[in-house]
Amino acid sequence: MAKARDIGRRMRSVESTRKITRTMEMVATSKLRRAQLRVRQARPFAERVAAVVENLVTPELTDLEPLLRQPGRIRRAAVILVTSNRGLCGAFNVNLMRKARELLAELQASDVDAEFHVIGKKGISYFRFRNVAMASTRTDIGDDPSPDMARGLIDPLADRFVREELDAVYVVHAEFRSVMSTPPITRRLLPVYVPQERPTREPYYILDPSADEILARLLPLHLVSSMYRALVENVAAEQGARRTAMKSATDNADEFLTTLRRQFNRARQQEITSQLAEIIGGAEALKG
Repeated sequence: MAKARDIGRRMRSVESTRKITRTMEMVATSKLRRAQLRVRQARPFAERVAAVVENLVTPELTDLEPLLRQPGRIRRAAVILVTSNRGLCGAFNVNLMRKARELLAELQASDVDAEFHVIGKKGISYFRFRNVAMASTRTDIGDDPSPDMARGLIDPLADRFVREELDAVYVVHAEFRSVMSTPPITRRLLPVYVPQERPTREPYYILDPSADEILARLLPLHLVSSMYRALVENVAAEQGARRTAMKSATDNADEFLTTLRRQFNRARQQEITSQLAEIIGGAEALKG
């Protein structure tokens, strides 16, 4: 059995680690609240803009508006992967990178020339280590993404889509459903979704200016809001995953400390018993 001194040293080490994981859990919980607020604000706006676009689109407007171009065959596509800059969040980044690799493999199997854009230090280091070519990398999008950041990501790709240099744009990010559920998903940003069938009941509103003018202004906003939603959902999912991982680590440290305390007490009791036996043996030897 290990000596009580060695067990005590291990206990102090585990207690120090527990303080760190507990602190990180509290920080992640605080950041998660703010991230959830951004998600609750971004989701309804993006959904309403998408709904308005779907209601306005007609076959005639599809031919007039470049962002509504529906290519017959996708030959060149762009894939945006959103990961985190920091680790210690369980399998969060691993799941995202696996989803991106599956999408790239699927596109390559369909003979699509796919270019790869990676956001976040974890994704960049992973694919750089595996010698995967990346068209661009970004590490400046942290825990508080803004619509301007989203616009800077999607606008250059949208311009290339208009010039027919790209036929599709996909984004891979984590969807925040709950603290315990943050699955990676793939969302197609371009071409913009166009419903095959018109709703049987047309909405009651009067368009002023015309539908094509409204769409010309609304489609770029739709792309930015969709990209911004992907960024804020990914941040909320990251904080949720980190909070879960740190809570699990803290609970494991508590269990380990309980086990070490029992071992320490048994080792200390054995040492005391051994010392008492030596004292009694020495006393008996002196009597003899």
